[in-house]
Amino acid sequence: MDNRSKEARSRNMSHIPSKDTKPEEYVRKSLFSRGFRYRKNVSSLPGKPDIVLPKYKTVVFVNGCFWHAHKDCPWFVPPKTNTDFWTAKFQYNTARDCRNYVKLADMGWRVIIVWECEIRHGDKNSRLDRLEYQIRNEYDT
Repeated sequence: MDNRSKEARSRNMSHIPSKDTKPEEYVRKSLFSRGFRYRKNVSSLPGKPDIVLPKYKTVVFVNGCFWHAHKDCPWFVPPKTNTDFWTAKFQYNTARDCRNYVKLADMGWRVIIVWECEIRHGDKNSRLDRLEYQIRNEYDT
């Protein structure tokens, strides 16, 4: 059972940002300090990627574990109320994400996903090192 009223929960959920989240900012600052230059939230690309690295033909999505239903993640806990709505919402979000990733790949973009839990709860430096490696070493000149 939710410990908040329906109105209070709705107000809380409506204040969650869709861009410029703390994990996104952390990843962007790390990439910038490592010499990468990028564009943010490019609306002309499918899915409006969080980070676009045109030089490397690579996009990075920093996905929240809750909203993108991160499978087998201990930080993704589906709500216990209004389960039909949330199940449909998560299925729609994941299907939309997959469609966007395929469209981007068909356009020649490489898609990298960084999960919120990797930045907030994991070894973030290790993940950012791996992200740098993915960008630099999988780039075809």
